Amino acid sequence: MMEEAWTGAALVALTIGLWATARLPEYLVALLFFAAAAILRLAPPDILFSGFSSAAFWLVLSGFVLGTAIRKVGLADRIARTLAIHLAGSWPRLVGGVVLLSYALAFVMPSNMGRIALLMPIVMALAERAGLAEGSRGRIALALAVGFGTFQLSASILPANVPNLVMVGAAESAFGVHLSYLPYLLLHAPVLGVLKGLVLVACLCLLFPARPRPIEAPPPAEALSRDEKRLGSLLIATLALWMSDAVHGVSPAWIGLAAACLCLLPRIGFLNGEEFAAGVNVRTCIHVAGILGLAAFVSHSGLGTVMGEWLLRILPLDPARPGNSFGALVGLASALNFAVTANGVPALFTPLAQSLADASGLPLPAVLMAQVIGYATPLLPYQAAPIVVAMGMGQVAARDGIRLCLALAAITFLLLVPLDHGWFVLLGWIPR
Repeated sequence: MMEEAWTGAALVALTIGLWATARLPEYLVALLFFAAAAILRLAPPDILFSGFSSAAFWLVLSGFVLGTAIRKVGLADRIARTLAIHLAGSWPRLVGGVVLLSYALAFVMPSNMGRIALLMPIVMALAERAGLAEGSRGRIALALAVGFGTFQLSASILPANVPNLVMVGAAESAFGVHLSYLPYLLLHAPVLGVLKGLVLVACLCLLFPARPRPIEAPPPAEALSRDEKRLGSLLIATLALWMSDAVHGVSPAWIGLAAACLCLLPRIGFLNGEEFAAGVNVRTCIHVAGILGLAAFVSHSGLGTVMGEWLLRILPLDPARPGNSFGALVGLASALNFAVTANGVPALFTPLAQSLADASGLPLPAVLMAQVIGYATPLLPYQAAPIVVAMGMGQVAARDGIRLCLALAAITFLLLVPLDHGWFVLLGWIPR
């Protein structure tokens, strides 16, 4: 049993190392992980391949279909023409506008993957109109603005991403702690939403400088074509169902899949078989399934719990130094990201929260909230599946995503975490 645990730990470490260093293509690393774990019988198939049955996987696939249809019928370029006039005045303005758009959409649309599927074809068309060629630094920056803005900033809005929902469920079941929309927003939006959004814009502009060409006012737009009207109606209906999932109870993934199927139906759809094959990035889909399967494997094998308890023993938690304890808790959540990725962090961190509160002297609600900063700040792209999907759709190399991850993480830990601690104290979540 001990030998099996060490083998599993070695496989997880090797998989993470290969994803982090990009020595092999990300999809190949995922396939090698599946093959090794299956041959060595380290986990049952339903655990190992659970990523393929997850809602996230099917939302990714349907997102590629919807994005391809939006581009084909011309809706992406039409919306991009409208946005270009308002955003293309300067490079910071263009980047800031895309980041703001990704954050604003999180207030009305609950799914990270759905927002990326909706925004990415529009933003790529916007890049085209601004003269940012495929593979250029400017185009890379706008794709990363969608991915990072969608995932990292949406953590400040309670129902806007999966890790938040996992945390809410775990906190209610374990401790009876109920979190409300507005208090949560007030606690996290100023630092984790607004300030981090400004930091993201600054990092993108500095790491990926570009000069978008000036865009003149377009001629009067032609009337919507029949296909544009039909697809627009489908997208509005899909968006409405995504926004109201709390009412009807249908997962955004299955709504997206139904919309994708309608796009593919003969005669009434928009895409044929060849366009489907060209539009769906199978590499990214396999990568996402690998990330989700790795997280499920770590949880099933107990490696995550062992890692959490070990980190708990070495953390510098001291009731006399609440600021240091707060930073250590954020660091713990960030470290757990390596093993179980962002979606799995709350499932491991939350059960430890009472022990962490006792050791640190911080109130239990503050300990629960500290983890949000950690899982919303991945050190490597693979730790957040929405970022991986955005990079795949925008054809962004792994090294560019890693550069931005590390820059944002460094500024977050050095500047934003102390500011967040002060904000927690000011609002009374942490005693003075």
